Formats: sequence, structure tokens, C-alpha cells
Amino acid sequence: MGKELPKQFLPLGGKALLMHTLEKFQLADSECEIILVLPASEIELWQSLIQEHDFKIPHTLVEGGQSRFQSVKNGISSIPSSEGLVAIHDGVRPFVSEKVINQAFLTAKQEGSAIPVVTLKDSIRKVDDGASIFQDRNRFRLVQTPQTFRLEEIKKAFEAEESGLFTDDATVYEYGGKQVTLIEGNRENIKITTPEDLDYAEYLLKK
Repeated sequence: MGKELPKQFLPLGGKALLMHTLEKFQLADSECEIILVLPASEIELWQSLIQEHDFKIPHTLVEGGQSRFQSVKNGISSIPSSEGLVAIHDGVRPFVSEKVINQAFLTAKQEGSAIPVVTLKDSIRKVDDGASIFQDRNRFRLVQTPQTFRLEEIKKAFEAEESGLFTDDATVYEYGGKQVTLIEGNRENIKITTPEDLDYAEYLLKK
């Protein structure tokens, strides 16, 4: 993002971006238990933002690790039970729809997992050793979050040794011998990573 302030705390519509994300889950299910995983160095800042904005959504804070894998593992390990479902979501995706959240839980309950995806709109090519090869975009999907699982199964999957191949939670789940189930995501559910993304987020919020 090129800013001193971590992107999840950047202002969006008058409050921290992360607050919008937590609100989406409370709106989808007011009884949803929210666990927020943050680096230890950012917890004090988050607590000051909570006070500044009088943010009331209940949540449990858990200290993150040195990688996404370790942070997710810390989060799910903090859940005492092994029964039920857990949705793992990127804090910088504040435009996930309530429909997608609810469908993810319903599908994961039935199938064991639910991974939201969207189709590609652009043509794609595979680059290999200086050459490029056309790929059929209809055979590919863009992956989003929340990635939702039966709690017992994802906890077991995260007992694996961390690998560079684990780009998301679905790959950890697959590594444990399970097959993921895809559901339709929503295109507005962007991961805010660049200044241009933040500009688009402001537009989506006004819209």
C-alpha cells in the first residue's frame, strides 16, 4: 500500500477498513463469534481505534504469527471446541456479501468446506521460460474468502508442517487429503492491497 499505517487500519468511510469487515459478519449472523487475529505490535493501535470510533461489535483478539499459516493456526487453536464451523476471512475484504457468508456456512456444514470463487473476465496466458501459452479462462477461478470448514477437519489440516505451497487455507485443507467445495463469490469482494483498490473501495461504499 506504500503507507505507514497497516492497510487494515486505513480510513474507509470515516472509520478503519477492518471495522467494515467485522460488521459484515455481524450483519450476516448476529450470534457469530468473531476472532480477530492481529500482530502483537498492532493490538494497541486497534484498541485505540475501537475507543475512538466507539466500536461495539464483540470479538476476541488473538496474537498472530510470522506468516498467514501461523496466524490462522493461532486463531483456530484458540477455539476450545472441535465441533462446529469456522470461516477464515481476510480482514481487508470489507465487501463480502452477507449472502456469500451465509452460503459458505450452509455448504461447509453439508460438504465439509466452502470456498467462494468468481470467474475470470480477462484472457490469461501461462508464462514459462520466456514463452507464453494461451490458457482457457473457463477452466480457472479467482479465489476469495471467507474459506469455511468443519472445525475439526481444518484444525487437523493445520497440524501439518508449514509449506510455501500453502497460499491459502484451502490448499492446507487439500494437503490434508480433503477436496474443497466451490461456491459462487461476489465480485465486489476485493482484497484491498493497492492505493487504487482503496479508491475503488470508497466508490463501492458510496454506491
